[in-house]
Amino acid sequence: MSHTFHIPVLGLGYSIDTPLKVARYGIPSVLSIVDDELIERMREYHLKEVDKDYIPIAKSAPDSRARRVTAYLNLLSDMVNEQFEQLKAGIFEAGSDLCRYFELLPEKALLRQGYDLMMEYPDNERKTIFQNILRQRMTKGTIDVNIMSKIDKMNFSADGEYTGNENTDALAALRGFVESNLESSIILSAGMNPRLYSYLESFSEFYPDNDGKLRKKVILKVSDFRSAFIQAKFLAKKGIWVSEFRVESGLNCGGHAFATDGFLLGPILEEFKQKRQEMLDELYPLYLSALLNKQIECDAIPLQRLSVQGGIGTAEENEFLLNYYELDATGWGSPFLLVPEVTNVDDNTLTQLSGAGEADFYISDSSPLGILFNNFKPASMEKLRVERLEKGRPGSPCTKKYLCTNTEFTEKPICTASREYQNLKINQLKTLALPEEDYQEQVNLVTDKICLCEGLCTATYLKYNISKPKENTAVSICPGPNLAYFSRIYSLDEMVSHIYGRLNLLENIKRPNLFIKELNLYIDYLQSDLEKNMKNLNDKKRKHLDKFKFQLQEGITYYKQLFNELPGQTSEMLKSFFEELGNSEIRLAGMNIQ
Repeated sequence: MSHTFHIPVLGLGYSIDTPLKVARYGIPSVLSIVDDELIERMREYHLKEVDKDYIPIAKSAPDSRARRVTAYLNLLSDMVNEQFEQLKAGIFEAGSDLCRYFELLPEKALLRQGYDLMMEYPDNERKTIFQNILRQRMTKGTIDVNIMSKIDKMNFSADGEYTGNENTDALAALRGFVESNLESSIILSAGMNPRLYSYLESFSEFYPDNDGKLRKKVILKVSDFRSAFIQAKFLAKKGIWVSEFRVESGLNCGGHAFATDGFLLGPILEEFKQKRQEMLDELYPLYLSALLNKQIECDAIPLQRLSVQGGIGTAEENEFLLNYYELDATGWGSPFLLVPEVTNVDDNTLTQLSGAGEADFYISDSSPLGILFNNFKPASMEKLRVERLEKGRPGSPCTKKYLCTNTEFTEKPICTASREYQNLKINQLKTLALPEEDYQEQVNLVTDKICLCEGLCTATYLKYNISKPKENTAVSICPGPNLAYFSRIYSLDEMVSHIYGRLNLLENIKRPNLFIKELNLYIDYLQSDLEKNMKNLNDKKRKHLDKFKFQLQEGITYYKQLFNELPGQTSEMLKSFFEELGNSEIRLAGMNIQ
């Protein structure tokens, strides 16, 4: 792989067709396959754009969810292959798409160095031979897909019969990926789902072929070493190899935020670095034994990559992470929301994002899944939520039902962002005769929830002008806090050049180091958790908060040692880092959990 970064999944719709915009340039990207309604509409849109027949796959059709996913992924694959062949057939002249492919590459890439050398050759036969060699070595960016493991709703037929485990949302989406033509990876995020993980074992595509090649690969998105190891062992025992661990900051990221118990990104990556070989040595025998039981041969340990994403903002941070922690790649997500040629953000939201400051980005309780969610205050979905509340009609109509998990009042699960649930819950609260302050606090917790199934797709429909009549046009967007420091709309070339250090888009912008930013987010999180539990702080919770605080202090100690020992750091940079770290340490020390 020539590029050393990937574009992670961005919501539901924001990166749904990003491969069509970057894969031909060798840049890997990820799309969500959670929402088959969105997927089907995008398939219709792209087929009509190229004057091809669109044959709908009805929601009521047999195995429609898997078939929709397969059809869309095959379309992306075909279109990207066509784009790539056209690009390779181009000519090497200034401003051409072919030259753009090579000029986007990092200077350290052998392919880029070969290109630079070729361009200095005089026009002769040797130059033509050199150009053809370069063409042969070009590679497409992978079209990877993401499933949030916990989004695994059970499905029922029209007469109310359960359609079976293999037709739950996550398993059907996985089957759709497996049956596609893609040779790429599925990223499993949000923790372990044993039913989903076990289902992987059903498909030969995840096992090595006669040449030892994996047609389909598994990537785990994780937030710490221990959980990564547990999940990888579970899979290895089934003959499924984890081809990459994608470490994501617990709070300094976009989308859902999975806070650790105070474990910071630096120490987590250090543990991976120190124990990576040890883990490999333990996983491979388990994997090999499982394959032999299935009568599959494997002569060599498969490749296992390590990458990190969440809050990276400068070329210096990017380079440091790659080199010091011996990573294979980094992920850059939220900044690409300001690159219209890469992601799907409507004009109004794009304007809001480009003019936003730190206070506009916050961790919320908005997700119906009950998981912390990175939110954006100016987003139109938040405005609509408040308007509905003021009209005495809290909650959203629930049409897609992907996040239906609550059975507090109903036999079949419903969504906590739905009008049905919020009315039932508020009516229950009214019967409890709570003090007014407590009652209002509980109502706020209920009505904070927003519809993500619709809101995270809306910007895509608006951008492509494919909204249906009377369809809600309110937008939800979930950028990470790092986006606050990027303050305008960028081109793909600008953002890639920024990542590789050819250009500095944050020149003269005051921005904390990514480790400091994450630390401060964790201190804010601890403070908030402490305030929420102040009235009823029992021994169990106090011990948890104490441990959390202790881990943060351990992280601070680690950073002090790390940056003291690192060679090549400027005195000005070190002074700034230790000053910010000291301020954070004082804040933490001032928190009295007793």
